[in-house]
Amino acid sequence: MCRLYGLQATHPTHAACELLDAQNSLIEQSRKDERGLSNPHGWGLGHVRNGTTTCFRQVRPADESTDYRENALETKGTTLLAHVRRATVGDPDHANTHPFRHRNALLIHNGHVPAFDQVRPRLLNRLDDTHRGVVQGSTDSEHIFALLLQLRDEQPDAPLYDVTRQALRLLQEWTHEAAPAAEVAPVNGDLRSLSHDELEGILGLNLLWTDGTALGGSRLNRTLWARERDHAPACSVCGTKHAHPPEGASYRAVALASERITDEDWTEVPNGSVFSAGPAARLHVEPLNA
Repeated sequence: MCRLYGLQATHPTHAACELLDAQNSLIEQSRKDERGLSNPHGWGLGHVRNGTTTCFRQVRPADESTDYRENALETKGTTLLAHVRRATVGDPDHANTHPFRHRNALLIHNGHVPAFDQVRPRLLNRLDDTHRGVVQGSTDSEHIFALLLQLRDEQPDAPLYDVTRQALRLLQEWTHEAAPAAEVAPVNGDLRSLSHDELEGILGLNLLWTDGTALGGSRLNRTLWARERDHAPACSVCGTKHAHPPEGASYRAVALASERITDEDWTEVPNGSVFSAGPAARLHVEPLNA
């Protein structure tokens, strides 16, 4: 079902411990997540630093890749995105590996669009020629990325949580039309108790994306946790600081992940919500149906 991690911070920040060495690091989730499944079909790391977006992807298990470790140690930015993939829509190949990138924008996705073969024509029909050209692979995730970019370009001043809300509502509508039996609304209860087959019939849209300035996203029918920090603390794993803001500067950061990565207090993001965090790294969450 894939596992993802994102960070928005006021100052460039390393995330090596959360990617490599924490109690439930992303590389550990590549081997086995809380559902007992591996996520072996590729990995990717992306970051934004000083206005420049960088992305590296590889089609092999993160826990078997020396490149994953090297890139995790070096990755530093004000926005970070990381993903380990378990393929559901689209073969395990480079074009289908997250993060997806277009200019300064990046996206990672955990979830599934039921009946995507029927949803895809509806989605493509909503895009202009330029944004159709964004799609290079066959995943539902990259098509969603193109939709978000289309909506963002149509409303450049809208906050990312609002752009994300518009995309999710369209996807809910198209999925319901294509597969009336599929569940497109937020599901009550513990999603971790549902089997893989049960989740296949439920629209899952946990998205993290950046336009190069802010981090936006959603939680819909997959697990998602947040950890906010109002200063640059010593890491609970290695004991050192991962960010070094200038003397007297105010530091904030928010991390989001499919599973709690460290033994710190993480807060569950409400199911059926959209959110964003800008350069000030303050998480703003709203209900999807607000």
